[in-house]
Amino acid sequence: MGFIRHVVCAMSGGVDSSVAALLLKRRGYNVTGVFMKNWDSLDEKGVCNSEQDCEDAYKVCQILDIPFHQVSYVKEYWNEVFSNLLKEYERGRTPNPDILCNKHVKFKHFHNYAINTLGGDAMATGHYARTSQEDEEVFQQVHTTTPTTLFRDRFEIRNPVRLFKGADSLKDQTFFLSQVSQDALRRTIFPLAGLTKEFVKKIAAEAGFYQVLRKKESMGICFIGKTDFESFILEYLEPRPGNFVSIEDGTVLGTHQGLFTLTLGQRARLPGKRLAWYVADKDIVTGDVLLAPSCDHPALLRDTLGTERFHWVTGDPPPEIAKTHMMECHFRFLHQMPLVPCTVTLNMNGSVWISLSKPVRALTPGQFAVLYKGDECLGSGKIVQLGPSEFTLQRGRERLRAAAQQKEQHTPDLDN
Repeated sequence: MGFIRHVVCAMSGGVDSSVAALLLKRRGYNVTGVFMKNWDSLDEKGVCNSEQDCEDAYKVCQILDIPFHQVSYVKEYWNEVFSNLLKEYERGRTPNPDILCNKHVKFKHFHNYAINTLGGDAMATGHYARTSQEDEEVFQQVHTTTPTTLFRDRFEIRNPVRLFKGADSLKDQTFFLSQVSQDALRRTIFPLAGLTKEFVKKIAAEAGFYQVLRKKESMGICFIGKTDFESFILEYLEPRPGNFVSIEDGTVLGTHQGLFTLTLGQRARLPGKRLAWYVADKDIVTGDVLLAPSCDHPALLRDTLGTERFHWVTGDPPPEIAKTHMMECHFRFLHQMPLVPCTVTLNMNGSVWISLSKPVRALTPGQFAVLYKGDECLGSGKIVQLGPSEFTLQRGRERLRAAAQQKEQHTPDLDN
């Protein structure tokens, strides 16, 4: 290394970002730790969780003897992430706040703060992911304005930064980074790229980061904590009661507080019902939630979906799909679900249609369809359209057979 580089590391108060900062310092970088506050909340005991996380991040920075800052993006999070969530819930969809937070807050506002305000040469996070560039290449990037057109000038010579899975397949977080921009990726380092979670914990223990080691990993929507989701969302959206309806015979089974309190695939709360029922579909017009009588009912299985305009990590669609408008790759819409082979069709408006090799349970509008080619994360697009369920297709085939039989019975026998 020719001279010391300044890296600004996002510190969450957890073990991953703490070890990321430690590794950066060991590499000889000038490291600054920054804690981001994105949400104001109190737990059941009246304690603000973010204050404890901030304190833990500060203690790690003290151990490492590096500067510590804290910055608030509560307003930005509300305007660019949470308001979007509420609108999506009102439309009957189930959004993904973690992907949106990375896109709008961590890799936009925080990235700008790290580079332009603190004068960092690069930013770093504790994500388990890696890019196609080495650390030294990160510092050689020159900022260029991203074109707003659907496709770039075909004569432009580019060397896009690619996003790849981290070494720990169980902890890989490329799913959550699938909407991050090229501009941000070019100036970002992922120190945990080649490490497993267990090894990261070992490094933390050896470094004396006992406080962060004892903390449980955050799961689900981070700012909700232990609060029941239905109770939480009803603090922000007015109840819109509707009926639970059997998808098989139209029987009314009970009532709910609003489409936004439920997501496809979850078990419905039906007092007095002995059998378990699961959310199979939502009727935005009537407010009915259609339920299926088993967790693997055909009404929960679909093999086609459409997205809004797709975000390709490299900026442009892969050459294969740009040329033929079709491509074979792999799909997931939940972080740790097994990858499913699929065929992707690119539409003229930049959206994609995805056909899966097998039906998948509870494909959900509002979630993100994330595509992979080998270890590379190609990008993602919000799911806005679903193909017919296996149940719908089965009923369609039954009606066709019944119609054919009826026609056969009424066809005169010309031999007599």
